Amino acid sequence: MYTKQPKKLLIMNILDILRKYTDEDHRLSQKDIIEILKTEYSMAADRKAVRRNILNLIDFGYEIEYSEAIRMVPNSKTGELEESYIMSDFYLVRDFTDGELRLLIDSLLFSKHIPYSQCKELVGKLAGLSNKYFESHIKHIRTMPDKSPQNKQIFYTIEVLDEAISHGKKVSFTYNSYGTDKKLHPRKRENGEQRTYVVNPYQIAAANGRYYLICNYDKYDNVANYRLDRITDIRILDESVKPPREVRGLENGIDLPRHMAEHIYMFSGVSETVTFRFKKYLLDDVLDWFGGDISFLDETDEEITAKVMVNVSAMRRWALQYALHARVLTPVHLAEQVRKDIQSAAANYSQEN
Repeated sequence: MYTKQPKKLLIMNILDILRKYTDEDHRLSQKDIIEILKTEYSMAADRKAVRRNILNLIDFGYEIEYSEAIRMVPNSKTGELEESYIMSDFYLVRDFTDGELRLLIDSLLFSKHIPYSQCKELVGKLAGLSNKYFESHIKHIRTMPDKSPQNKQIFYTIEVLDEAISHGKKVSFTYNSYGTDKKLHPRKRENGEQRTYVVNPYQIAAANGRYYLICNYDKYDNVANYRLDRITDIRILDESVKPPREVRGLENGIDLPRHMAEHIYMFSGVSETVTFRFKKYLLDDVLDWFGGDISFLDETDEEITAKVMVNVSAMRRWALQYALHARVLTPVHLAEQVRKDIQSAAANYSQEN
């Protein structure tokens, strides 16, 4: 025999049932809800109580869909048949579709900056936003074991930066590099003293599977980018940030799409207009890297010339990565630097072991 629960819990239990068991493809009748209340919640309820509480939930703002049918029932007093509206096929409309939740979960799994244990926990929370049927769709998904070094402070760093950016305050932090022990070690000055970074934070951006802070290093007037997974011991300072208009490249504010297109590897430094010639089969990769602001000209059956504003240091790395398929044309100093890099790489491989 079930333990009787307070009647005031009935509305919460019905909402829980709708969340757990329903969606557009899985609907419940009043009879179904009554049965689940009895077997899983040890609560007795009649059809009128279920109907009344569902209507109350709708009045409270919950989007609950249902169907209505008319049937003839005898009047309890006169015995004459009269119309009665029957509500059935209830389901709760969700904030996220299963496809949207799957996309969010995949984004977490493909992320390179979230520690394994936290990623696994977040996947569980996202799955909990749907019903029990969704869990069966993702039961084959597994997060990869924690084989790469991780910074456990990443979420705290994001929270602090959000607060600092919202209030227009500078931050200080330790910036780290990995050692051969696979652990983070603070960067140091030439005299061996640990270095503290003081920056003006303006924006957090995601690129190449990682989070970056777009900011200005307090001593200089240019834009800097720092990886959040390399930041530790962050704290907000009382001092207000430098106005973006005083930072070279941010005079008109942050144009994030443009900034990301110019800083394909999130390097700091100057941007220039670069032209390069590439094999036509590389077009998909070029658009993936540089976005829609790139211009194309001199197209042939085999090659295309591209023109784009991009960070020079980033373009140097990109040119080396795609050296078999593309070559820099201008500026001349960048083309010459890439040529020297390729010669150095060839010499490196020509040395005897």
